[in-house]
Amino acid sequence: MKKLIAIFCVIFWAGLIAGISFLEAPLKFQAPGITIPLGLGIGQLVFQALNKIEVILLIAILACSLPAPLKNISSILLFSVTILLMIDTFWLLPLLDERAKLVLAGHAPVRSYHHILYIIADTIKFLILITLGFSNLKSLNHEKGY
Repeated sequence: MKKLIAIFCVIFWAGLIAGISFLEAPLKFQAPGITIPLGLGIGQLVFQALNKIEVILLIAILACSLPAPLKNISSILLFSVTILLMIDTFWLLPLLDERAKLVLAGHAPVRSYHHILYIIADTIKFLILITLGFSNLKSLNHEKGY
């Protein structure tokens, strides 16, 4: 049962990233009447909520998966996605949040590469989660003898 919960959380997490980071975020600025400040304000709320949900999902996955040695591919993928989430949570998102606050206050922040890094990190996280989900589904089928 724990493995099924972990697999669900992994696949759900991948779906959240796909829906929010790759679909909602770029499309919101194409909606009629959306200004940069309004889009940034919405983005801040959405990505703060996404990050909190990601942390909760990671905790659930770890609770269902540990203790697992860092010997198999699933454990290495789980460790990798954990590191990426910590980078997002404690470094990239706070920097991007500060930049958004500057824009919302009417200031023009200097150009930075942090947004591109966040997109790259989310893309890698998404690919890791998809790989982890399929790997765990495959191992589940092997355990059941399919």
